Amino acid sequence: MKDRKLLMIPGPIEFTPTVLQAMGLPTTSHVAGNFIEVFGQALVRLRDVFMCPDGQPFVLAGSGTLAMDTVAANLIEPGEKALVVNSGYFGDRYAAILERYGAVVTNLKALAVGDVPSLEAVERELQSGTYALMTITHVDTSTAVKTDVQNLAKLGRQYNVLVVVDGVCSIAGEELRQRDWGVDVALTASQKAIGVPPGLALVMAAPSAIAKFRARKSPVLNYYADWTEWLPVMQAYEARKPSYFGTPAVNLIWALNTSLEEVLREGMEPRFARHRRLAAAFKAGVEALGLRQLPVSSDKSANTLSALYYPEGVDATLVKGVLDAGVIIAGGLLPGVKEKYFRVGHMGAVTSADIISTLGAIELALKRTTYRFNAGDAVRAAQERLM
Repeated sequence: MKDRKLLMIPGPIEFTPTVLQAMGLPTTSHVAGNFIEVFGQALVRLRDVFMCPDGQPFVLAGSGTLAMDTVAANLIEPGEKALVVNSGYFGDRYAAILERYGAVVTNLKALAVGDVPSLEAVERELQSGTYALMTITHVDTSTAVKTDVQNLAKLGRQYNVLVVVDGVCSIAGEELRQRDWGVDVALTASQKAIGVPPGLALVMAAPSAIAKFRARKSPVLNYYADWTEWLPVMQAYEARKPSYFGTPAVNLIWALNTSLEEVLREGMEPRFARHRRLAAAFKAGVEALGLRQLPVSSDKSANTLSALYYPEGVDATLVKGVLDAGVIIAGGLLPGVKEKYFRVGHMGAVTSADIISTLGAIELALKRTTYRFNAGDAVRAAQERLM
């Protein structure tokens, strides 16, 4: 395994050995007693991770896009207005999903790449009093831009709008206090900071969201994602009873329960602090190299990943150079500028050693280009921040 590359993309991430071991257990029946207990434990633990003690968790076999899809399918009805607070690629995706279910969507975009719509602009839209739902991408994986969920959710409560947070690239890494901040629905996927291989869509619906769902006047327009079918299943497994609508991803849920146990053993506050510390070290390192971030300011820069413009004279071949140095990073994703930048994930089980190794690999790759910098500056700056 000496030739194994370090995976530092913004999902899938590196997983702990215990999670991978749980993933590799012999597959059991989805109604076996031991699996029912594991699934029930995972549902309870999700409330602590989302910080929503009265929420209703949903765990479905699927990706983060399914998590977005199931929330839209169940909480919007044809003709209702939805406001998308858009900070990148995945804001565009949520707008498209909502339109598929008949929503009249206002796609409120940032004025510049790397920025977010202002609170004032959002409030001006909400003042119309016509919106049923507002979506917020907490961290957009395409831009590494972090949105001010706490104050946006406050506006949502003020104007009686259901607040949906796409936390695919934030939950279990960035601070998100679902109940305290008044977030009606938060969602994520297993392969990000939750720390489980890809394949699970995770949703936490507050009582207000369940009430909106129950008050629907029209049927849910998605068969697989319909909470009418899944809610009794989730409630049964939590009560340690067998149930069935669609076969759950048995091995992934076993891994999920193991990872959630590890997350909660670390503690949510220490985990938020660790992500802030490692992100600060990585960003200090790339800044020492003279690399510029996509987010327009530090308060809008995520702790779970970084997006960095290629320096002058360097292009996407840098990603291949970093790979040759032993680390896997990702290219750009946002249309129009994706050839101009690259992305590095630093979430979940990431360690100080991973940060140093990645910065070292970036330095080695840059040394093969025409870009000039002082070798060792990135690693030195990160180490100083870590110490």
